[in-house]
Amino acid sequence: MVTASFTPSLPDTTGHFGKFGGMFVPETLMAPLQELATAYAAAKADPSFYAELDDLLTNYCGRPTPLYFAERWTEILGGAKIYLKREDLLHTGAHKINNAIGQILLAKRLGKNASSQKRERASTESPRPQFAPVSAWSALFTWGAV
Repeated sequence: MVTASFTPSLPDTTGHFGKFGGMFVPETLMAPLQELATAYAAAKADPSFYAELDDLLTNYCGRPTPLYFAERWTEILGGAKIYLKREDLLHTGAHKINNAIGQILLAKRLGKNASSQKRERASTESPRPQFAPVSAWSALFTWGAV
């Protein structure tokens, strides 16, 4: 009988999975990716980075979003208290702003003056106007296939 061994799929300290985990990118991207990894590690250890991120998520994005008690659903479902998390109230109306704000702050730490964003579908609006109050630097947006 053949038995399989189980290896947990948890990343190592560098975020790689298993013996084949790693970065498989063109050599020309290795230096910028290393610069990004170094800046990210420094940002994670810097309380001022988290303070600025928290300030923007709270005062610009509207985090944390409120919970809404769904009284009628609670009644219909027999008393289990049902709450709805109001992510629709976030500035730009979605969770994507969280990632974008973090990227903007990291780019700022690196001294970069442009960001490349890709929208996922045709209905996604350009984020350029939403980010204008957050940063005084230009943004370059690339659009995916629609």
